[in-house]
Amino acid sequence: MASKFINLLQPLTMGPLTLRNRIIMSALTRSRSVPTNVPNDINLEYYTQRARGGAGLITTEGTLICQQGHVIQVTEWQNAPGIWNQDQVVAWKRITDAVHTEGGLIFSQLWHLGRVSHPDAPEQKASGMPVYAPSAIAARGGKFRFLPGQPGYVTPVAVDDPRVLVDLYRQAAINAKEAGFDGVELHAANGYLVHQFLDSTSNKRTDVYGGSVENRARIGLEILRELVSVWGSKRVAVRLSPCGGYNDMGMPLQENIDTFRYFISQADVLDLGYICLVRYIPEFDPKIDGQHRATKHDVLKTYRPCIKKSLLLLNGSLTPEEANQLIAAKEIDAAAFGILWIGHPDLAKRIERGIPIDAKLDHKTFYGGGPQIPYEEQKKGYTDYPAARL
Repeated sequence: MASKFINLLQPLTMGPLTLRNRIIMSALTRSRSVPTNVPNDINLEYYTQRARGGAGLITTEGTLICQQGHVIQVTEWQNAPGIWNQDQVVAWKRITDAVHTEGGLIFSQLWHLGRVSHPDAPEQKASGMPVYAPSAIAARGGKFRFLPGQPGYVTPVAVDDPRVLVDLYRQAAINAKEAGFDGVELHAANGYLVHQFLDSTSNKRTDVYGGSVENRARIGLEILRELVSVWGSKRVAVRLSPCGGYNDMGMPLQENIDTFRYFISQADVLDLGYICLVRYIPEFDPKIDGQHRATKHDVLKTYRPCIKKSLLLLNGSLTPEEANQLIAAKEIDAAAFGILWIGHPDLAKRIERGIPIDAKLDHKTFYGGGPQIPYEEQKKGYTDYPAARL
C-alpha cells in the first residue's frame, strides 16, 4: 500500500456494508444503453472493468425511474438506462452480479429529469406522459440534437399531486433491490426533478410543496423516507449540488444556503449511508443572458456542520492528493471521482500502487452518439481505455 494515500485507501464501514477503500466512482452519464434504455453488454463490460479496477463503491450513471425524453446539455443524446421495467431489472442484475464477483459494491442512482425532458423525444412520446415539473417554468438553454430543428427546453406541466412522483421513486427502489444493487442514491443535483423542487426559481407552487424552505424540501425528504422504507437507512444516499448553475439552477446566496442547510440537516436525521456534496465546478456553470448562473460558495465549509450521522462524500474535480488530505483532516469520509474513472478503469489500483493517472481523454466520446452509431463504435472512449500493466 502506498503510504502517500494511506487515508484514501482505508476501508470504510457504511452500516452493513464495508467499502474496500474510499475511492468512489461517481455517477457518470455516458448514454451507451443502445438501442433504447436497457443496459447492454457494453455497459456490463464498463462496470465490470471499474469494479476490477478497485472502486470502493460504484454509483451508476443516472438511471431513469420512468420513461422520459432524455437530454444532456453537452450533447443532448438519448440512451440513458432505466429501471422501470423487468427487462431493465434483468439487465442490471447481470451487471450487479459481475461487480460483486469482482469484490465491488454498486448503488443505483435514481433519476427523474423533471422539466429538462422534451415532449417530442421518442421516449417521452412513448410514455404517453407530459413533461412534469414543480411549476410551469421552462429552464433556459438545452438543445435536443436528435429532434428536428434542435429545439431547446419547453414549458413543462406543473404536476398536480407530487406524491405520484414519490411513488415512482419507491417502485424504482424496489426494482433496484430485485436487480441486486447494494443500495440507491437519490439524484437531487444538477437541476433535475428534486433540485427543481428545492430551488425557488423553478418552484413557484402555492401548496405544501412550494413557498417556504420546508415546503420546497418536502418532496425530496418524502422520497428519501420511501427509499429508506425499502432499503434501510444505511443503503440509501443522496447527491446534491448546492452551487447550482447547470440546467438553470441557483438562488440568491443566503436563500441558497438556508435551503440546503435545512435539507441536508433533515436528510442527515434519517441516518443515511452518505450524503454526496458536489462543489462548484466551472464547467457546470453556464452563462445565461451574459451572466454565470451558479451561486458560487464553499460547499464543504458551508454544509459540513450539518452532517453528523451520515457519511460525507465530496465530488468535483478532486485530486487523489487533495482527497487524501481531506480524509486525514476528517473533513470528508470518502471521495467521489468522476472524470478520472473515464480514462482509468483501474483508478483505485493506480492510486494504491503509485501508477500515473495520465490518460489522454477524448472528450468527444464522453457521451454516446445515439442509437444510429454502430454497436462496436459505442465502445470507443467507453470500454477501450486500458488498465495499467502491473
